[in-house]
Amino acid sequence: MDEKKQPYGTVLIKASLILDFLANCNEPQPLNAIARETGLTNSTALKILETLLQIGYVKKDRDKKFSIGTSLIHYSHKAINDLEIKDIAQPYLEELQQISGETVHLGIQDKDNVIYITKIESTKAVCTYSTIGKNLPMYCSSMGKSILAARSDEYLAGYLQRNPLHPFTRNTITREQDFRREIAKVREQGYAIDNCEHEEEVICIGTALTKGGKIHGAISIGIPEYRATAPVRQEIIAAVLQCKQKTLQHLE
Repeated sequence: MDEKKQPYGTVLIKASLILDFLANCNEPQPLNAIARETGLTNSTALKILETLLQIGYVKKDRDKKFSIGTSLIHYSHKAINDLEIKDIAQPYLEELQQISGETVHLGIQDKDNVIYITKIESTKAVCTYSTIGKNLPMYCSSMGKSILAARSDEYLAGYLQRNPLHPFTRNTITREQDFRREIAKVREQGYAIDNCEHEEEVICIGTALTKGGKIHGAISIGIPEYRATAPVRQEIIAAVLQCKQKTLQHLE
């Protein structure tokens, strides 16, 4: 009986590789790119994509390129709405946005990424762009770095083995020894800064929500670089840490 079940599990794992890859792409991808990045053959990738296409988990454009389908929205919204941390943090996130006037996020770890589960828009004309459900690499985001800083050295070593530090911008930290120093700094100060490391001209300041040895998620503020003067950064750091403390008081 186990032998009959094994192929189905294998196919699901391969399908998840495809969905993970497409979820992290900013534009539709051709079959050969999907196969190459997931380690699948073109024929295997195509068979799985055709099934995912039938159930709406992926969609295909006129150029025969694939992207995430709309059928997954129902599941993602359900999962996000069921998260306790979202309800607990909401009033303090709203307060944080009112204090700063900038875009505020709440995120959780999703495998080796961080995913936005709540966003409160900036009230200013020029603001940072983001979407709920978006995945971010942990090594070049303030929320991701703060979560990694809350993990053990053994966990960090495993993460670095699994994730090459590819550059997104000229500021992305790409050397392992530099990244380890960055994590040590985050541990010491209690917050992390994404200094235009994931997106050009966007600064993010974030901190992990940890209590009783459990990591519940992380919060961050995104701000255009030109507004992130030294005094403004200090004000945002203080506000983010205050939001963290208020949220943690209501977490079990």
